[in-house]
Amino acid sequence: MNLDPQLLELIACPACHATLAVDDSASELVCTGCGLAYPVRDDIPVLLVDEARRPA
Repeated sequence: MNLDPQLLELIACPACHATLAVDDSASELVCTGCGLAYPVRDDIPVLLVDEARRPA
Protein backbone atom coordinates (compact mmCIF):
# COMPACT_ATOMS: atom_id res chain seq x y z
CA MET A 1 0.00 0.00 0.00
CA ASN A 2 1.47 3.31 -1.07
CA LEU A 3 -0.35 6.30 0.40
CA ASP A 4 0.95 9.86 0.35
CA PRO A 5 1.90 10.91 3.91
CA GLN A 6 0.41 14.36 3.27
CA LEU A 7 -2.92 12.74 2.41
CA LEU A 8 -2.87 10.82 5.69
CA GLU A 9 -2.46 14.11 7.57
CA LEU A 10 -5.59 15.52 5.91
CA ILE A 11 -8.07 12.66 6.05
CA ALA A 12 -10.04 11.63 9.13
CA CYS A 13 -12.58 9.02 10.09
CA PRO A 14 -15.93 9.98 8.58
CA ALA A 15 -17.76 8.49 11.59
CA CYS A 16 -15.98 10.20 14.52
CA HIS A 17 -13.40 12.52 12.87
CA ALA A 18 -10.40 10.94 14.63
CA THR A 19 -7.08 10.27 12.90
CA LEU A 20 -6.46 7.12 10.86
CA ALA A 21 -3.56 4.70 11.27
CA VAL A 22 -2.17 2.59 8.43
CA ASP A 23 -2.42 -1.19 8.68
CA ASP A 24 -0.24 -2.35 5.76
CA SER A 25 -0.78 -6.05 6.44
CA ALA A 26 -4.55 -5.74 5.93
CA SER A 27 -4.49 -2.85 3.41
CA GLU A 28 -6.71 -0.79 5.68
CA LEU A 29 -6.84 2.51 7.50
CA VAL A 30 -7.91 2.00 11.11
CA CYS A 31 -9.54 4.77 13.11
CA THR A 32 -7.71 5.58 16.33
CA GLY A 33 -10.98 6.72 17.90
CA CYS A 34 -13.85 4.36 17.10
CA GLY A 35 -11.80 1.47 15.67
CA LEU A 36 -13.51 1.20 12.27
CA ALA A 37 -11.23 -0.21 9.56
CA TYR A 38 -11.58 1.33 6.10
CA PRO A 39 -10.34 -0.62 3.06
CA VAL A 40 -7.71 0.72 0.68
CA ARG A 41 -8.26 -0.43 -2.90
CA ASP A 42 -5.66 0.28 -5.60
CA ASP A 43 -3.99 2.77 -3.20
CA ILE A 44 -7.27 4.69 -2.82
CA PRO A 45 -8.82 4.89 0.68
CA VAL A 46 -12.53 4.00 0.67
CA LEU A 47 -13.79 6.23 3.48
CA LEU A 48 -17.40 5.09 3.51
CA VAL A 49 -18.87 3.98 6.83
CA ASP A 50 -20.92 1.35 4.98
CA GLU A 51 -17.69 -0.16 3.57
CA ALA A 52 -15.84 -0.15 6.92
CA ARG A 53 -15.57 -3.14 9.19
CA ARG A 54 -15.32 -3.24 12.96
CA PRO A 55 -12.32 -5.37 13.98
CA ALA A 56 -12.99 -7.97 16.66
